[in-house]
Amino acid sequence: MKTVNLCWCMALVMASCAPKQPTISQIEWGRVESKTVNLYTLANSNGLSVDITNYGGIVVAFRVPDRNGEQANIVLGLGNLDDYLAGHPCLGCIVGRYANRIAGACFTLNGVEYSLVANTGKNHIHGGVKQRLDLKVWDASASNDENSATLTLHCTSADMEEGYPGNLDVEVKYVLNNDNELQIHYTATTDKPTVLNLTNHSYFNLTGCRENVLGHQVMVYADEYTPVDEENIPTGEILPVDGTPFDLRRWTTIGDCIKALPRGYDNNYCLKTQSAQPTLVAELYDPQSGRLLQTSTTEPGIQFYTSVNLNGSKKNENGIAMTSFMGACFEAQHYPDSPNHPNFPSTTLNPGDTYRQTTIYKAGIK
Repeated sequence: MKTVNLCWCMALVMASCAPKQPTISQIEWGRVESKTVNLYTLANSNGLSVDITNYGGIVVAFRVPDRNGEQANIVLGLGNLDDYLAGHPCLGCIVGRYANRIAGACFTLNGVEYSLVANTGKNHIHGGVKQRLDLKVWDASASNDENSATLTLHCTSADMEEGYPGNLDVEVKYVLNNDNELQIHYTATTDKPTVLNLTNHSYFNLTGCRENVLGHQVMVYADEYTPVDEENIPTGEILPVDGTPFDLRRWTTIGDCIKALPRGYDNNYCLKTQSAQPTLVAELYDPQSGRLLQTSTTEPGIQFYTSVNLNGSKKNENGIAMTSFMGACFEAQHYPDSPNHPNFPSTTLNPGDTYRQTTIYKAGIK
Protein backbone atom coordinates (compact mmCIF):
# COMPACT_ATOMS: atom_id res chain seq x y z
CA MET A 1 0.00 0.00 0.00
CA LYS A 2 1.38 3.40 -1.04
CA THR A 3 1.97 5.91 1.77
CA VAL A 4 0.68 9.45 1.19
CA ASN A 5 2.12 12.47 2.99
CA LEU A 6 -1.13 14.12 4.10
CA CYS A 7 0.64 17.21 5.48
CA TRP A 8 2.28 17.83 2.10
CA CYS A 9 -1.02 17.31 0.26
CA MET A 10 -2.83 19.72 2.57
CA ALA A 11 -0.11 22.29 2.02
CA LEU A 12 -0.53 22.00 -1.75
CA VAL A 13 -4.31 22.37 -1.47
CA MET A 14 -4.02 25.41 0.78
CA ALA A 15 -1.46 27.00 -1.53
CA SER A 16 -3.68 26.49 -4.56
CA CYS A 17 -6.69 27.97 -2.74
CA ALA A 18 -4.83 30.90 -1.26
CA PRO A 19 -5.70 34.29 -2.83
CA LYS A 20 -3.16 35.63 -5.27
CA GLN A 21 -1.23 38.72 -4.31
CA PRO A 22 -2.38 41.88 -6.12
CA THR A 23 -0.31 42.57 -9.21
CA ILE A 24 0.69 45.45 -11.44
CA SER A 25 1.90 45.17 -15.04
CA GLN A 26 2.61 47.57 -17.87
CA ILE A 27 2.79 47.84 -21.63
CA GLU A 28 4.18 50.65 -23.76
CA TRP A 29 1.21 52.60 -25.13
CA GLY A 30 2.95 55.22 -27.27
CA ARG A 31 5.00 58.39 -27.06
CA VAL A 32 4.31 62.07 -26.48
CA GLU A 33 7.08 64.54 -27.35
CA SER A 34 9.76 61.83 -27.04
CA LYS A 35 8.40 60.69 -23.65
CA THR A 36 7.21 57.12 -23.23
CA VAL A 37 3.57 56.63 -22.31
CA ASN A 38 2.69 53.35 -20.61
CA LEU A 39 -0.58 51.65 -19.74
CA TYR A 40 -0.50 50.08 -16.29
CA THR A 41 -2.88 47.37 -15.10
CA LEU A 42 -3.48 47.01 -11.37
CA ALA A 43 -5.31 43.81 -10.35
CA ASN A 44 -6.42 42.73 -6.89
CA SER A 45 -6.95 39.25 -5.45
CA ASN A 46 -10.70 39.37 -6.14
CA GLY A 47 -10.34 39.71 -9.90
CA LEU A 48 -10.98 43.46 -10.12
CA SER A 49 -8.58 45.47 -12.26
CA VAL A 50 -7.95 49.04 -13.31
CA ASP A 51 -6.01 50.39 -16.31
CA ILE A 52 -4.22 53.72 -15.80
CA THR A 53 -1.88 55.59 -18.10
CA ASN A 54 0.84 58.00 -17.04
CA TYR A 55 -0.42 60.39 -19.72
CA GLY A 56 -2.58 62.67 -17.61
CA GLY A 57 -3.02 60.01 -14.94
CA ILE A 58 -6.06 58.80 -16.88
CA VAL A 59 -8.15 55.93 -15.52
CA VAL A 60 -8.81 54.15 -18.82
CA ALA A 61 -10.80 51.20 -17.43
CA PHE A 62 -12.09 49.89 -14.09
CA ARG A 63 -13.37 46.32 -14.40
CA VAL A 64 -15.73 45.03 -11.72
CA PRO A 65 -18.26 42.16 -11.58
CA ASP A 66 -22.04 42.40 -11.57
CA ARG A 67 -24.33 40.33 -9.32
CA ASN A 68 -23.74 37.31 -11.60
CA GLY A 69 -19.97 37.68 -11.55
CA GLU A 70 -19.72 39.12 -15.07
CA GLN A 71 -16.84 41.56 -15.37
CA ALA A 72 -17.28 44.86 -17.19
CA ASN A 73 -15.59 48.24 -17.40
CA ILE A 74 -17.49 50.87 -15.40
CA VAL A 75 -15.70 54.05 -16.58
CA LEU A 76 -15.89 55.75 -19.96
CA GLY A 77 -12.57 55.32 -21.72
CA LEU A 78 -10.97 55.29 -25.16
CA GLY A 79 -9.23 52.43 -26.92
CA ASN A 80 -5.80 53.92 -27.59
CA LEU A 81 -3.51 56.85 -26.85
CA ASP A 82 -4.11 58.54 -30.20
CA ASP A 83 -7.79 58.90 -29.36
CA TYR A 84 -6.88 60.71 -26.14
CA LEU A 85 -4.32 62.91 -27.91
CA ALA A 86 -7.01 63.98 -30.38
CA GLY A 87 -8.88 65.61 -27.49
CA HIS A 88 -11.51 64.37 -25.07
CA PRO A 89 -13.82 65.69 -22.32
CA CYS A 90 -11.39 65.00 -19.44
CA LEU A 91 -12.21 61.28 -19.43
CA GLY A 92 -10.78 59.77 -16.23
CA CYS A 93 -7.90 62.24 -15.92
CA ILE A 94 -6.22 64.14 -13.11
CA VAL A 95 -7.55 67.68 -13.39
CA GLY A 96 -5.52 70.71 -12.34
CA ARG A 97 -4.06 73.01 -11.42
CA TYR A 98 -7.60 74.13 -10.65
CA ALA A 99 -10.48 71.74 -11.20
CA ASN A 100 -13.77 73.36 -12.18
CA ARG A 101 -14.28 77.05 -12.90
CA ILE A 102 -12.68 80.37 -11.98
CA ALA A 103 -14.82 83.40 -12.86
CA GLY A 104 -13.40 85.92 -15.28
CA ALA A 105 -10.28 83.75 -15.64
CA CYS A 106 -8.56 85.68 -12.86
CA PHE A 107 -8.05 85.77 -9.12
CA THR A 108 -6.25 87.92 -6.56
CA LEU A 109 -3.84 86.38 -4.06
CA ASN A 110 -1.97 88.45 -1.44
CA GLY A 111 -2.87 91.61 -3.31
CA VAL A 112 -1.59 90.39 -6.68
CA GLU A 113 -4.02 89.73 -9.55
CA TYR A 114 -3.29 86.70 -11.71
CA SER A 115 -4.76 86.24 -15.19
CA LEU A 116 -5.54 82.75 -16.47
CA VAL A 117 -6.56 81.39 -19.85
CA ALA A 118 -10.24 81.95 -20.62
CA ASN A 119 -11.23 78.57 -22.08
CA THR A 120 -14.96 78.43 -21.31
CA GLY A 121 -16.45 81.71 -22.47
CA LYS A 122 -14.83 84.45 -20.41
CA ASN A 123 -14.04 82.03 -17.59
CA HIS A 124 -11.35 79.45 -16.81
CA ILE A 125 -11.95 75.73 -16.34
CA HIS A 126 -9.90 72.66 -15.37
CA GLY A 127 -6.46 74.26 -15.41
CA GLY A 128 -6.18 75.79 -18.86
CA VAL A 129 -5.40 74.75 -22.41
CA LYS A 130 -1.84 73.61 -23.17
CA GLN A 131 -0.01 72.96 -19.90
CA ARG A 132 -2.68 71.60 -17.59
CA LEU A 133 -1.94 68.42 -15.63
CA ASP A 134 -3.99 66.04 -17.77
CA LEU A 135 -1.80 66.85 -20.80
CA LYS A 136 1.48 65.98 -19.07
CA VAL A 137 3.38 62.69 -19.19
CA TRP A 138 3.92 61.86 -15.53
CA ASP A 139 6.89 59.94 -14.11
CA ALA A 140 5.66 56.58 -12.82
CA SER A 141 6.70 53.81 -10.47
CA ALA A 142 4.89 50.66 -9.38
CA SER A 143 4.78 48.49 -6.28
CA ASN A 144 2.61 45.81 -4.70
CA ASP A 145 2.17 43.89 -1.47
CA GLU A 146 -0.18 41.23 -0.09
CA ASN A 147 -3.13 43.65 0.03
CA SER A 148 -2.73 46.18 -2.76
CA ALA A 149 -1.12 47.30 -6.01
CA THR A 150 0.10 50.90 -6.23
CA LEU A 151 0.94 53.19 -9.15
CA THR A 152 2.77 56.36 -8.08
CA LEU A 153 2.73 59.29 -10.51
CA HIS A 154 4.78 62.46 -10.23
CA CYS A 155 4.96 65.68 -12.24
CA THR A 156 5.90 69.33 -11.91
CA SER A 157 4.19 72.46 -13.15
CA ALA A 158 6.47 75.44 -13.68
CA ASP A 159 5.93 78.89 -12.23
CA MET A 160 3.26 80.79 -14.23
CA GLU A 161 2.17 77.84 -16.36
CA GLU A 162 -1.34 78.73 -17.52
CA GLY A 163 -0.98 81.84 -15.31
CA TYR A 164 -0.62 80.07 -11.94
CA PRO A 165 2.19 81.25 -9.63
CA GLY A 166 4.75 78.91 -8.08
CA ASN A 167 6.69 75.86 -9.11
CA LEU A 168 4.28 73.08 -8.19
CA ASP A 169 5.38 69.55 -7.32
CA VAL A 170 2.57 66.97 -7.46
CA GLU A 171 2.38 63.29 -6.53
CA VAL A 172 -0.66 61.07 -7.06
CA LYS A 173 -0.88 57.49 -5.85
CA TYR A 174 -3.47 55.14 -7.32
CA VAL A 175 -4.02 52.12 -5.03
CA LEU A 176 -6.23 49.13 -5.84
CA ASN A 177 -6.66 46.99 -2.74
CA ASN A 178 -8.37 43.75 -1.77
CA ASP A 179 -11.29 45.68 -0.29
CA ASN A 180 -12.19 46.54 -3.90
CA GLU A 181 -11.25 50.17 -3.36
CA LEU A 182 -9.58 52.37 -5.92
CA GLN A 183 -7.87 54.89 -3.66
CA ILE A 184 -6.40 58.15 -4.97
CA HIS A 185 -3.92 59.92 -2.69
CA TYR A 186 -2.75 63.41 -3.71
CA THR A 187 0.08 65.50 -2.28
CA ALA A 188 1.56 68.75 -3.60
CA THR A 189 3.98 71.51 -2.59
CA THR A 190 4.86 74.93 -3.99
CA ASP A 191 7.66 77.48 -3.70
CA LYS A 192 5.30 80.50 -4.00
CA PRO A 193 1.80 81.15 -2.68
CA THR A 194 -0.66 79.71 -5.18
CA VAL A 195 -4.14 78.21 -5.48
CA LEU A 196 -4.70 74.50 -6.04
CA ASN A 197 -7.73 72.27 -6.56
CA LEU A 198 -7.12 68.73 -7.84
CA THR A 199 -9.62 66.02 -8.75
CA ASN A 200 -10.16 62.90 -10.82
CA HIS A 201 -12.69 63.24 -13.65
CA SER A 202 -13.84 59.65 -14.20
CA TYR A 203 -17.24 59.13 -15.79
CA PHE A 204 -18.88 56.11 -14.13
CA ASN A 205 -21.42 53.88 -15.86
CA LEU A 206 -22.34 50.76 -13.91
CA THR A 207 -24.07 49.06 -16.86
CA GLY A 208 -20.60 48.36 -18.22
CA CYS A 209 -20.90 51.50 -20.40
CA ARG A 210 -23.51 49.80 -22.59
CA GLU A 211 -26.43 52.16 -21.82
CA ASN A 212 -26.89 55.63 -20.35
CA VAL A 213 -27.10 56.25 -16.61
CA LEU A 214 -30.68 57.56 -16.48
CA GLY A 215 -31.75 54.30 -14.82
CA HIS A 216 -29.04 54.59 -12.15
CA GLN A 217 -29.97 55.55 -8.62
CA VAL A 218 -27.88 58.07 -6.69
CA MET A 219 -27.41 59.40 -3.17
CA VAL A 220 -25.29 62.41 -2.18
CA TYR A 221 -24.91 62.97 1.54
CA ALA A 222 -25.01 66.76 1.51
CA ASP A 223 -27.45 69.23 3.07
CA GLU A 224 -26.22 72.23 1.08
CA TYR A 225 -24.98 73.17 -2.39
CA THR A 226 -23.50 76.18 -4.16
CA PRO A 227 -25.98 77.67 -6.68
CA VAL A 228 -24.59 78.97 -9.97
CA ASP A 229 -25.45 81.56 -12.60
CA GLU A 230 -26.13 80.94 -16.29
CA GLU A 231 -22.38 80.42 -16.89
CA ASN A 232 -22.11 77.81 -14.12
CA ILE A 233 -20.20 80.22 -11.88
CA PRO A 234 -21.09 80.10 -8.16
CA THR A 235 -23.09 83.08 -6.94
CA GLY A 236 -21.27 82.90 -3.60
CA GLU A 237 -24.32 81.61 -1.77
CA ILE A 238 -24.49 78.32 0.11
CA LEU A 239 -28.09 77.12 0.12
CA PRO A 240 -29.97 74.15 1.61
CA VAL A 241 -31.00 71.37 -0.77
CA ASP A 242 -34.39 71.01 0.96
CA GLY A 243 -37.30 71.28 -1.45
CA THR A 244 -35.08 71.44 -4.54
CA PRO A 245 -34.14 68.93 -7.27
CA PHE A 246 -30.66 68.97 -5.72
CA ASP A 247 -31.82 67.04 -2.67
CA LEU A 248 -30.26 63.61 -3.22
CA ARG A 249 -30.14 62.45 0.39
CA ARG A 250 -32.38 59.48 -0.46
CA TRP A 251 -32.06 57.00 -3.31
CA THR A 252 -33.15 58.92 -6.39
CA THR A 253 -33.36 57.72 -10.00
CA ILE A 254 -31.35 60.07 -12.21
CA GLY A 255 -33.88 59.89 -15.04
CA ASP A 256 -36.66 61.07 -12.74
CA CYS A 257 -34.66 64.16 -11.78
CA ILE A 258 -34.04 65.12 -15.39
CA LYS A 259 -37.71 66.12 -15.65
CA ALA A 260 -36.92 69.06 -13.37
CA LEU A 261 -33.35 69.53 -14.61
CA PRO A 262 -33.34 68.99 -18.40
CA ARG A 263 -29.58 69.52 -18.58
CA GLY A 264 -28.97 67.17 -15.70
CA TYR A 265 -26.57 67.80 -12.86
CA ASP A 266 -23.36 69.83 -12.91
CA ASN A 267 -23.38 71.04 -9.33
CA ASN A 268 -21.08 71.32 -6.33
CA TYR A 269 -22.34 69.82 -3.08
CA CYS A 270 -21.03 71.04 0.29
CA LEU A 271 -19.86 68.08 2.35
CA LYS A 272 -19.38 67.46 6.05
CA THR A 273 -15.86 66.04 5.82
CA GLN A 274 -13.85 67.30 8.77
CA SER A 275 -10.83 65.06 9.18
CA ALA A 276 -7.94 63.44 7.36
CA GLN A 277 -9.98 60.23 7.13
CA PRO A 278 -12.21 59.89 4.04
CA THR A 279 -15.96 60.17 4.65
CA LEU A 280 -18.63 58.39 2.60
CA VAL A 281 -20.27 61.19 0.59
CA ALA A 282 -22.03 59.61 -2.41
CA GLU A 283 -23.34 56.31 -3.77
CA LEU A 284 -24.33 55.18 -7.27
CA TYR A 285 -26.36 52.02 -7.95
CA ASP A 286 -27.44 50.24 -11.13
CA PRO A 287 -30.53 48.06 -10.44
CA GLN A 288 -29.97 46.00 -13.61
CA SER A 289 -26.44 44.81 -12.83
CA GLY A 290 -26.53 45.18 -9.06
CA ARG A 291 -23.26 47.13 -9.17
CA LEU A 292 -22.73 49.72 -6.45
CA LEU A 293 -20.12 52.48 -6.37
CA GLN A 294 -19.36 54.35 -3.14
CA THR A 295 -17.36 57.58 -3.08
CA SER A 296 -15.49 58.69 0.04
CA THR A 297 -13.24 61.74 0.32
CA THR A 298 -11.48 64.19 2.59
CA GLU A 299 -12.48 67.12 0.35
CA PRO A 300 -15.14 69.69 1.38
CA GLY A 301 -17.05 69.44 -1.91
CA ILE A 302 -18.03 67.10 -4.69
CA GLN A 303 -19.16 67.99 -8.21
CA PHE A 304 -21.94 65.67 -9.35
CA TYR A 305 -22.04 65.81 -13.16
CA THR A 306 -24.26 63.73 -15.44
CA SER A 307 -22.31 64.39 -18.65
CA VAL A 308 -24.85 66.42 -20.59
CA ASN A 309 -22.05 67.94 -22.69
CA LEU A 310 -20.97 64.63 -24.24
CA ASN A 311 -21.84 65.03 -27.93
CA GLY A 312 -21.33 61.53 -29.31
CA SER A 313 -18.06 62.36 -31.08
CA LYS A 314 -16.18 59.68 -29.11
CA LYS A 315 -16.92 55.96 -28.86
CA ASN A 316 -16.10 53.70 -25.93
CA GLU A 317 -14.52 50.25 -26.02
CA ASN A 318 -17.94 48.74 -26.83
CA GLY A 319 -18.19 50.93 -29.94
CA ILE A 320 -21.03 52.90 -28.37
CA ALA A 321 -21.10 56.66 -28.91
CA MET A 322 -20.63 58.70 -25.74
CA THR A 323 -23.71 60.90 -25.72
CA SER A 324 -25.44 62.92 -23.02
CA PHE A 325 -26.03 61.06 -19.76
CA MET A 326 -23.60 58.24 -20.62
CA GLY A 327 -21.70 58.78 -17.38
CA ALA A 328 -21.91 60.17 -13.86
CA CYS A 329 -18.95 61.99 -12.32
CA PHE A 330 -18.22 62.40 -8.63
CA GLU A 331 -15.39 64.95 -8.66
CA ALA A 332 -14.06 65.38 -5.12
CA GLN A 333 -12.86 68.95 -4.87
CA HIS A 334 -12.88 72.33 -3.19
CA TYR A 335 -15.71 74.58 -4.31
CA PRO A 336 -15.60 76.12 -7.80
CA ASP A 337 -14.28 79.70 -7.96
CA SER A 338 -13.10 79.54 -4.33
CA PRO A 339 -10.28 82.10 -4.87
CA ASN A 340 -12.97 84.72 -5.60
CA HIS A 341 -15.23 83.83 -2.66
CA PRO A 342 -13.66 84.36 0.80
CA ASN A 343 -16.59 82.54 2.44
CA PHE A 344 -15.68 79.29 0.63
CA PRO A 345 -13.03 76.87 2.00
CA SER A 346 -9.63 78.23 1.00
CA THR A 347 -7.67 76.74 -1.89
CA THR A 348 -4.49 78.71 -1.09
CA LEU A 349 -1.31 76.64 -0.85
CA ASN A 350 1.71 78.34 0.72
CA PRO A 351 5.40 77.37 0.68
CA GLY A 352 6.16 75.02 3.55
CA ASP A 353 2.64 73.55 3.52
CA THR A 354 1.56 70.32 1.84
CA TYR A 355 -1.67 69.86 -0.06
CA ARG A 356 -3.24 66.50 0.80
CA GLN A 357 -6.33 64.74 -0.45
CA THR A 358 -7.62 61.18 -0.39
CA THR A 359 -10.59 60.04 -2.46
CA ILE A 360 -11.81 56.44 -2.65
CA TYR A 361 -14.08 54.77 -5.19
CA LYS A 362 -15.26 51.44 -3.80
CA ALA A 363 -16.98 48.86 -6.01
CA GLY A 364 -19.50 46.39 -4.67
CA ILE A 365 -22.86 44.68 -5.15
CA LYS A 366 -26.13 45.86 -3.63
